[in-house]
Amino acid sequence: MVHYKHKGPRSKTRAKYRKNKRDKGKPNVNKMLQVFHIGNIVHVNVDPSLHQGMPFRRFVGKTGIVTGKQGCCYFVKIHDMRAEKTILVHPAHLMPQK
Repeated sequence: MVHYKHKGPRSKTRAKYRKNKRDKGKPNVNKMLQVFHIGNIVHVNVDPSLHQGMPFRRFVGKTGIVTGKQGCCYFVKIHDMRAEKTILVHPAHLMPQK
């Protein structure tokens, strides 16, 4: 029997990474092929069915600005507490602000 707490990157995410019944399964292709330009404002909305380019659980629900691109992923600048952080996120986990 294990007597220590697991501290993996997906710990404490049972509610955060849960999908609705209608949204279960693979993501839509259009969601994966979204195009963002530098300066766009985006929301970090994690899709748990796609593990590639998934941000850390702390950034779920945050809003940031796209500052660059690396491969198919985007650099997003986010204010976390008093610090300004840059995270690398796949476009399937981003949602444009309307």
